[in-house]
Amino acid sequence: DAEPDAPEIVNPAVPAELRARMNQYMNMRAAVFADWHPRERSMLILTRFGDTMQVHSVQAPGAYRKQLTFFPDRVLGASFSPGAGKDYFLFGMDTGGAEFYQLYRFGLSDGSVKLLTDGKSRNTGLLFNHRGTQAAYMSTRRNGRDNDLYLVDPENPAAEKRALDLKGTWVPLDWSPDDSRLLLLEQISINETYLHLFDLASGRAEPLTPPGVEKIAYGNARWSKDGKGFFVITDRGSEFQRLNYYDIGAKTFTSLTDDIPWDVEDLSLSPDGRVLAFTVNADGISELHLLDTRTRRELPPPRLPKGQISNLKFRLQGSELAFNLNSAKSPGDVYSYDLKTKMVERWTFSETGGLNPEIFLDAELIHYPTFDQVGGKPRTLAAFVTRPPAKFKPPYPVIIDIHGGPEGQSRPGFQGRYDYFMNEMGIALIEPNVRGSTGYGKSFTKLDNGFLREDTVKDIGALLDWVATQPDLDAKRIAVMGGSYGGYMSLATMTHFSDRLRCGIDIVGISNFVTFLESTQEYRRDLRRVEYGDERDPKMRKFLLSISPLTNAAKIRVPLLVAAGQNDPRVPVTESQQVVKTVRSGGGQVWSVLAKDEGHGFAKKPNADYVWNAIAMFLDQFLLK
Repeated sequence: DAEPDAPEIVNPAVPAELRARMNQYMNMRAAVFADWHPRERSMLILTRFGDTMQVHSVQAPGAYRKQLTFFPDRVLGASFSPGAGKDYFLFGMDTGGAEFYQLYRFGLSDGSVKLLTDGKSRNTGLLFNHRGTQAAYMSTRRNGRDNDLYLVDPENPAAEKRALDLKGTWVPLDWSPDDSRLLLLEQISINETYLHLFDLASGRAEPLTPPGVEKIAYGNARWSKDGKGFFVITDRGSEFQRLNYYDIGAKTFTSLTDDIPWDVEDLSLSPDGRVLAFTVNADGISELHLLDTRTRRELPPPRLPKGQISNLKFRLQGSELAFNLNSAKSPGDVYSYDLKTKMVERWTFSETGGLNPEIFLDAELIHYPTFDQVGGKPRTLAAFVTRPPAKFKPPYPVIIDIHGGPEGQSRPGFQGRYDYFMNEMGIALIEPNVRGSTGYGKSFTKLDNGFLREDTVKDIGALLDWVATQPDLDAKRIAVMGGSYGGYMSLATMTHFSDRLRCGIDIVGISNFVTFLESTQEYRRDLRRVEYGDERDPKMRKFLLSISPLTNAAKIRVPLLVAAGQNDPRVPVTESQQVVKTVRSGGGQVWSVLAKDEGHGFAKKPNADYVWNAIAMFLDQFLLK
């Protein structure tokens, strides 16, 4: 629905010709691995056949995807009970993108669906114990702000127990092999987290990593088979997230990947405890590694296409590792690798709208100098550049697409709808990793914190300088685009460099840091204050107001498209509405899109189709002409 606010073009009707041209690009699919069946060689996946992602079962590699859930809202995650004789799985779902996730039990024998949570609070981190007798999860039920630990038997939800009252944001990581202890992660910021060990018998949580001089971030973890310790990802004593082993008795960490100068991201332990699979983010490309836990030496990994690997999980019965993989030529699909047979098998074959995947383009990794120096030399930043096919003649118009987070990272992979801009409109796509991005060391991630915020905008200014040096890129036809924090970056870039841009696109972005911090959901507010600064401090408040795009909206002198979801819990819709109103009142030209049944993004296909159709129309009118 449009925001009926001004005489400018608002939510224009999409011509039938454009809808037809974009139709195939709008009908690409992806599949996400959810869980292995505990006894059979089959799995649950998430994919979309209607308007939203739903749970499907797949009985064998390449087999029919049988849809199990049919809801108007997306399903996020599904987990089988590992217990013997259990015939159900649990899944999470919110309403209208509001992210107040509820947990449900789905009966495989009769298709019954039962709500397990209160229907109001935010419930996350579902984790079954090994016997399948109970599941742990975190909930804001007590006060709407803090994540407390709950334990529930899905077959007897009335006996649910609030096991531990906590403060802030917490995540359950893994149950000990005997199900007597639960490893918990306390999150302060992207650079500061703590590990705790919860004992079910005593009901107490013991801190394993007390605060020290160095702020340390811990990530995913898996108990060793003998229960004497666990494997954990951490940047302890390092710029990068490394794989460590923590010995509980000795209270010592041992680093296992000192030779890898990149972040370790995900891990899974084989059922016999002998092989640990983990992924590495090598300059944006995923690498799969296999570690022999006895010798602590690496085993030969399978050969896989270059792309992004995620969702590692070993099957309980057998020696197979499931994972997601997407590449420039293929949307996200589910694969497995058998440690014994060394065979890689593809379980899903997601459609690409009938288009030949060979037309999809590969990104080129480039590095460009920015405004400051490191060790007496210009600091260089990474970016991925995808140029249009040969049928278009340079110089190409450019979209600079800035990731969110701000602790995100642009990485090469399947472009999906963006491929339309390149293949059909002849636009080049540049995806930079400005300071504050993850993947390049924790010091780099901190370079945009607090009063350093606008240095990221200067990084985009340096990228504009780089574009001007490229003979095949048109420095006179540049659009900037981003979602969430990337939406702020798009707006901020327009306030600083309107004279070097043709137009800009802000999707669910921050327009005023103070109003954002005061109105984002309470359960996430403190995490954001660590990143952006505490608006309750007068000096910081003054600074945040001074750099906010809303304060500087009069400097936006190029056409702007703003898209938002009415139910957004992260960046409230008011952030979009106030920048639309302010820019329009100053005579600026704004297209505005508001989806009443969405949150932080556009999860429903009809809404996503309209937004991307509108973006294509906007770029055709203001970038190409």
